[in-house]
Order: sequence, then structure tokens, then C-alpha cells
Amino acid sequence: MRKKRKQISQLYYAINDYLLIALGLVLYAFGWTAFILSNEIVTGGVTGICALIFFSTGLPVSVSYIAINIVLLIIAFKVLGAKYLIKTVFGVVGLSVLLTLFQSVFTEPILKGEPAMAIVIGGILCGAGLGLIFSGNGSSGGTDIVASIVNKYRNISIGRALIFCDFIIIGSSYFLFHSVDKIVFSFVEMLVCNYVLDMVLNGNRQSVQFFIFSPKYDEICERIISDIGRGCTILDGTGGYSHKSVKVVVVLAKKSESVAIFRLVKQIDNKAFISQSTVRGVYGEGFDPIKT
Repeated sequence: MRKKRKQISQLYYAINDYLLIALGLVLYAFGWTAFILSNEIVTGGVTGICALIFFSTGLPVSVSYIAINIVLLIIAFKVLGAKYLIKTVFGVVGLSVLLTLFQSVFTEPILKGEPAMAIVIGGILCGAGLGLIFSGNGSSGGTDIVASIVNKYRNISIGRALIFCDFIIIGSSYFLFHSVDKIVFSFVEMLVCNYVLDMVLNGNRQSVQFFIFSPKYDEICERIISDIGRGCTILDGTGGYSHKSVKVVVVLAKKSESVAIFRLVKQIDNKAFISQSTVRGVYGEGFDPIKT
């Protein structure tokens, strides 16, 4: 029974991951093609390299994108493993199909005469798309693979790792267009994209820390463990004013669980004293894995 439940759980998470990746691919392909490429702006990443090839030779973006990613996929297989490779192949093939589709549809900018607004909207869509892709433990290929490798071995955010790769690619576009304006637009898109990427990727990973002061600490602790599924630590304290002994319940939880904890404590003791603070970098069981 336990084995069957585990298999169902694994299937659920696998389906959820691929749905997130698929949605992210659609958002990224639409934002990049309709708002970025149609305005002749070169972004970072392999898509930026493919854009340079497209503007200089006319070779479709999807063709050069597949060719470059074949090499990167081999590296991904050796460093990140076969599980990562499967989702990356799904991302690369899916994005190539979507780029071909959207490039044939959006031959002209959607926002004509508004390149700045188009870049911001495109950056938001691309960042949100990449965030969903990474949230599903996948990749759209390209420098995402390089960023994932860096993120695996170093405590550097994926968005920040992508910035270093993008600077070189965007700067090289000057030799094609000889336009400082286009480079500025490219950097704006890069900053917006990576900011939104980190927001989407880390938004659900924000954690909170509770200090709960209540004479009903035992009941609160038991309910948090049984209802919320979070562990508690009970500390001994002494009131600075009253000099009386007090018990303090310490809880680390996801930000999305904070409302449920507040409601639970209020049900048990509506006179409880609660302190909530945002914490960054919670590692261990139930949270992010410890990086070494």
C-alpha cells in the first residue's frame, strides 16, 4: 500500500513538473518572439546567439537553437544526470517547435512604435516562463544548462548566473547592428527577465519563523505537527519583566503555511503572543536540500 502511494505521488509530481515546464515554454516562446525578436533586439542566452545568426544569415532560430543545444545536452547528461536530461530534451524540443510556430505568426511587432514597452513586457513573459520551467526542475536548454550547473555547485542564484553569460552575448550584438540603443534595450530586457525569474522561482520557497508564547504550548505544538505537518521546538525562557518561566514554541514553515498557523494558534489561545519573521536560506528536511 505504501509502495503504491509512493508511486502515485511520484506520478503526480512528474505530471505537475511537465505541466509547469510546458506552460513556461509557451510563455517564454511567446514573449521572446512577439516582443523581443520582432523588434530586432538580441537577448542573452542561446536564443540571443540564434537571433544574431538569424539577423545576419536568415537561418530560422529553431534550426540553430537545436544545433547548439545538442552539444550542451551532452554536457548536461554527464554533469546533471539522465533525469535532468529527459526534461531538458523535452524543453529544447518543445521550445524549438514553439519558436517555429510563433516566428511564422509574429513577423511584425505587436506594439509598433513602442520598443521600450515591448521589451519590458517581453522580459516579464520570458522571466516568468523561465521561472516556471526551473520550478518544474526542467530547462529550456541553452545557457540555462550552464546556469543549472553553476547553481548545483555554487550558492549563486540561477538569475545571477545567467546574467554573466548574457553580458557577453548582448555586447557582441554591437558588431552586427552598430546601435547602442539596441544594446541598452537588450540589457533592460535581461534585467527584467532575470528579476522576474528569481521572483517566480523563489516566491514559493520563502520561509517564515514563528516564536509563539502561550501557556497552551503543548496543544499548539501537537496541532502544528498533526495539522500543518511542521516540527516544533520548545524553548525554556524567563520573562524579563515578570521573571516568570515561560515556554516558547519555535516553528519554521513555508510562507504559504503562515496563515494556517495563525488561525490554528488563535483557535487554541486567542491571547497568545506571536512573532513572525521572514528567514532566508532554510535547509534540511521539509525545506531546500543542504548545499555543500
